[in-house]
Amino acid sequence: MSKFDTNLTKSLDQSTIKNVESVIPKKRQDLLKWSGWGYRDSKFYPKHEEVFFSGSRYPIGGDVKLPHFGEWIRKNFDLKMDDLLSQPQKPLKYPDLNLNETFYEAIQELNIDHSISGEDRLVRCHGQTLHDIYCLRNGKFDRIPDLILWPKCHEEVVQIVKLATDNNICIIPFGGGTSVSGSITCPQDEKRCITVVDTTQMNRLLWLDKQNLVACFESGIVGQDLERVLQDEGLTMGHEPDSIEFSTLGGWVATRASGMKKNVYGNIEDIVIRVKMVTPKGVLERNISAPRVSCGPDFNQLILGSEGTLGIVTEVVVKVRPLPAVKKYGSLVFPDFESGIRCLREIARKRCQPASIRLMDNEQFLFGQALKLDTGIFASFVDGLKKFLLTKVKGYDLTKVSVATLLFEGDKEEVDRQEKLIYEIADQYSGLKAGETNGQKGYVLTFVIAYIRDLGLDYGIVAESFETSVPWDKCESLCRNTKAVVRQECKKHGINHYLISCRVTQTYDAGACVYFYFGFRWNTECQNPVDLYEEIELMARNEILASGGSISHHHGIGKIRARWYKQSVSAIGVNLYKAAKSELDPKNIFGLNNLLTAEDAIDFEKLQSKL
Repeated sequence: MSKFDTNLTKSLDQSTIKNVESVIPKKRQDLLKWSGWGYRDSKFYPKHEEVFFSGSRYPIGGDVKLPHFGEWIRKNFDLKMDDLLSQPQKPLKYPDLNLNETFYEAIQELNIDHSISGEDRLVRCHGQTLHDIYCLRNGKFDRIPDLILWPKCHEEVVQIVKLATDNNICIIPFGGGTSVSGSITCPQDEKRCITVVDTTQMNRLLWLDKQNLVACFESGIVGQDLERVLQDEGLTMGHEPDSIEFSTLGGWVATRASGMKKNVYGNIEDIVIRVKMVTPKGVLERNISAPRVSCGPDFNQLILGSEGTLGIVTEVVVKVRPLPAVKKYGSLVFPDFESGIRCLREIARKRCQPASIRLMDNEQFLFGQALKLDTGIFASFVDGLKKFLLTKVKGYDLTKVSVATLLFEGDKEEVDRQEKLIYEIADQYSGLKAGETNGQKGYVLTFVIAYIRDLGLDYGIVAESFETSVPWDKCESLCRNTKAVVRQECKKHGINHYLISCRVTQTYDAGACVYFYFGFRWNTECQNPVDLYEEIELMARNEILASGGSISHHHGIGKIRARWYKQSVSAIGVNLYKAAKSELDPKNIFGLNNLLTAEDAIDFEKLQSKL
């Protein structure tokens, strides 16, 4: 053992190395919906022309009536709660198996946990795109995985990948299944045996170094489990994407994820120190754990954003921090969305952003009000005296106002300083303090919004979100232009009942991330509403790029945005990725077909003939 290794061992707290019992079971369908988002016991549901939310996991749960939501649905989509469509039923029959017997027998001999159950295969054939869920609910997946594997450690993954390479098996890495880019959706034209490698049983904390504030986790650990383990030690990683309840550390790495609190803790590329990835050519890992190195091109960056096409991430070394002494919410009301954007720009210019700052447009503000309860945490701040202050004293128009939610984390002195400075800046843009309760409401609402799409599908409404990043000087025009294009497309297609809204979710020195939410009610003549949705989103995405936005801020490329990849990174950039793919995976074992269009795809048969 080297002197370095001896010093490292001394700094590790061996008592914290632990197996983690995940909140999400191996049989994920026992806890999670098979045909939608989230927990089985949590959903919006109608009753007597009103809408309720079930379960006790969220503040609006407990089968409590949402007295304003039904009216919001009727007003925006001209629907009654008894217009319910037929509900999806689990299939009685699943697509036939296409097993490679040699590979399957070897897996059995190695005693690697596995399943060929139709249900296990079905729930891992997709992610969470609108297309995925619509196909799932309507029985339109003709190709699903043939075999599910649950490795327990890095060494088992090495064995699996070697066997797959020897037997020409198609591998799909699978973590939380929350992808919204089509990146983990089964290639429908794949002729080889498709094997899903589900990493969720690889979820141990391998070591914790409290002296240097770094930790090593296996890649399959779910976000909420990771944070629970660290918080038991008085620590946090601080990475909190909207999907933290279900997504995994390996998935965050594979997609270059971003979290709500990135202003304090950074995006995933800022948090990761070292990554171990198993490829068909061997294990790729940088053998240095220093805080920064100048050692040629950084192969961590090759792995980050590779979307399961180069190998399987097995272990990740990450930065951790002590839990903040103070966690405090806040909120601001602006007379309009444009004033809010300019305020956020100035806050970024002064570099005093809190852990999270999010700005909702008026449509999202009104939607949030529709989810309020009459009392408690979800009571509206436009009631009574506050409504009088907004409309009469300040002269705000409630059909134009915009709301920002704030989350401060740090020591008391730092939080007090940030609050004072931010509220001073907000005052310059007619921003009005709206209190802690409303800030907490807006923050928690993020985790509930994802459940609404399933309710929409029950009533003939297709809806999805899409995001971008954009320089500050183009932010307002991009939001305005993209909404205008969606409205034009809806008019062209005779869509009368729809919603298009946006919010700024992350801010930087040079720009911001913008989320768009779009949904419409389809009419009975529409043969495939998802195709129509995707056609409209395509036009919106073209406008986003024309208005100076990016192809994606953090969702990634997958299959559904591959057509814009070359435009975003150049033909040389595409060739550089293809060179890495050809070197690490010349047989296309990781055959998800992400990032590249059919036109730009590698000819693997030709490649093999040259080897």
